[in-house]
Amino acid sequence: MRAMTRHLLITCLSVFSAAGCAAPLPPIAPVSQVDIPRYMGDWYVIASIPTRQEKGAVNAIESYVLLPDGTIQTTFRFRHDSPDGALKIMHAKGYVRDGTNGAVWGMQFIWPIKAEYIIAWLDRDYRTVIVARNKRDYVWIMARSRTIPDGQYQVLVSRVAALGYDASQLRKVPQQ
Repeated sequence: MRAMTRHLLITCLSVFSAAGCAAPLPPIAPVSQVDIPRYMGDWYVIASIPTRQEKGAVNAIESYVLLPDGTIQTTFRFRHDSPDGALKIMHAKGYVRDGTNGAVWGMQFIWPIKAEYIIAWLDRDYRTVIVARNKRDYVWIMARSRTIPDGQYQVLVSRVAALGYDASQLRKVPQQ
């Protein structure tokens, strides 16, 4: 019995030790610059690793409006579980972080907390975007249209994986 306990203890210590040695992922590099006025408008959520509030989202749209004070009024709306499900609407205010050329925001749903919002990839035509977080807990693939071709979607999934996310956690958001 004693040898079994010792073996179990050594195994547990080895596992915890190996887990503690895992190198942390580097910070996500934002895009070099975002033209904020051009970024404004509606973005359809194509896929995400969703927050708790977003689980079951259908027809999800994130809308941005640049306010005169430079903040960004954000409205996230979706139907819950089906195209006819309950309409859910969340509001937040975006604050572009100084020195980031518009690519990193603080997103405030509840004062005083500002969630991290990193524009990690944006196509040159401002048609598709990947919004990420350094914690690699949530990510969003969004587009100006309700759908994107499968090949383009796969490229974006590869980009999400290259950012250090577990891409198997991505969930497509039905857009009907």
